[in-house]
Amino acid sequence: MKPTVHSELVVWVIDDDFVSLFATRYGIEQWNRKCRVVDFDNAETALKIFSDTLEEGGEKPDVILLDLIMPDMDGWTFLSKFEEMYDGTSGTDVYILSAFTNSKDRKRAKEHPSVKGHFDKPLSKHLLEEVFTKNYS
Repeated sequence: MKPTVHSELVVWVIDDDFVSLFATRYGIEQWNRKCRVVDFDNAETALKIFSDTLEEGGEKPDVILLDLIMPDMDGWTFLSKFEEMYDGTSGTDVYILSAFTNSKDRKRAKEHPSVKGHFDKPLSKHLLEEVFTKNYS
């Protein structure tokens, strides 16, 4: 999906690991300086902001990069609640960004209807170019 209302690609990164947040933000900004990256260190805050955005008719993210393993609310719970907020046409592509220590999570990510793809941490420039250039340029 290409951004329609705004000229820059808006990417949300949801990850409780500050090093991963920084590295992902840096990688995206190096790939394309026209991206606006918004990062969240927990899923609850991101979900609240997304809910507020829907209610207020604000600018939704084009892409969410979502970590799976986080305290309090994990990525799967976030995804479930995220799906409950809209009728299946959120206009936001969700990619899982995880270390995939559990092979069941990798399989689940591949098969999940709301997940457009998945990345292993750390996010590489090659993957960014492959996926983002093909889908968002």
